[in-house]
Amino acid sequence: MGVATLDDVGRIALSLPEAAEQPLHGLRSWRVRDKLFVWERPLRRSDLRALGEAAPAGPILGARVEHLLAKEALIADDPEVFFTTPHFDGYPAVLIRLDTIPLRELEEVVVEAWLARAPKRLARQYIETHFPAGERERGE
Repeated sequence: MGVATLDDVGRIALSLPEAAEQPLHGLRSWRVRDKLFVWERPLRRSDLRALGEAAPAGPILGARVEHLLAKEALIADDPEVFFTTPHFDGYPAVLIRLDTIPLRELEEVVVEAWLARAPKRLARQYIETHFPAGERERGE
């Protein structure tokens, strides 16, 4: 299995209803109805200082999550893939080492990020279409 790339992120993101790619500070980002849900997020100097030797060298993706508990769960479940920096403290988003996440898991993360930011009606329509009753529990 190959390494996930920003092109994979774009392909997955743009397959979602009303998603669009829009540059953010000269980097790639994807939005649904102008709400950011995933974005290219290189580490900044402050991030590198905070992470020290644990700072990854490869491409980084930022992704919105439904809430802070989801963020904590992702990081706890797979700290080799998901991480955060002090910049994102208190913010429902995770950072992802693109070169370590399997494509199937990347797709789940991008869809979840989209669902967290899409208008409720659009998200509900997507869930009803793509997840048969009982296959997905989601608190709305």
